Amino acid sequence: MSESRKGARSIKEIPPYVLEQLNKGETATVNLTEWLAVDQKLLFKNILNKYNRTAYLKPVLKALENLKNQTVNTINEAIGNELLTLTSIHNDTDFFNLLKSDKADMARCWAAYSIGKDPEIPLNEKLKMIQHFAADKHFGVREISWMAVRKDIIDNITESISVLSTWTSSEDENIRRFASEATRPRGVWCEHIEILKQNPEIALSILSPLSSDPSKYVQNSVANWLNDAGKTNPSFVVQLCSEWEKQNTTKQTVYIIKRALRTINEK
Repeated sequence: MSESRKGARSIKEIPPYVLEQLNKGETATVNLTEWLAVDQKLLFKNILNKYNRTAYLKPVLKALENLKNQTVNTINEAIGNELLTLTSIHNDTDFFNLLKSDKADMARCWAAYSIGKDPEIPLNEKLKMIQHFAADKHFGVREISWMAVRKDIIDNITESISVLSTWTSSEDENIRRFASEATRPRGVWCEHIEILKQNPEIALSILSPLSSDPSKYVQNSVANWLNDAGKTNPSFVVQLCSEWEKQNTTKQTVYIIKRALRTINEK
């Protein structure tokens, strides 16, 4: 089955054979509908069977049962966290390496969370490791990659911005986009970064190099970053957009500015 197929618009429209292959880990999801439809517990069991790691099943399922709020993200995070503990106890680094390159995108998400949850990895090394997932071909893995290290970024904002500002020159648009998306002051489904809501200028070393980025994927992230900041510090956003408008006349910058000011202009 080709992963270039067009995904269903609703979960009930997903063909049974597609859902079966998704839950077996034999193919990757192609849109958010499929991503939300995956039975992670069943997929996890099948992944463990494939790699002969069935001893990990019971402790992980027990942890999932104790989750008060069971969503795709909370289950994803919990599996990654439990796998970190289990693989550390068993010194099973091989399993992490298997997961990070598994065909199932959810399996790669668990691996990303295992990195993010590891308190023993220094920030610089953690970001270096997460870059593999930031560059993933799958949209879900890319989103989980920044969510997995969001707390580390918040707790170490100065160092994080210093590291991520170097990512803005990457040839990979996914890595450039990570630098912006991971530091959004408000973000989506994540903890806000209060210091950037009040002092967004701290992140100019990330924003400025991306002000005329050729990728629409990156442009949208930068615009959303500034739209976030504008809800708390509109004067900064207006001034920055004015400066960019004077410095750059590219259609990319014009697009970013228009989207960045969308909430401010509604008032």
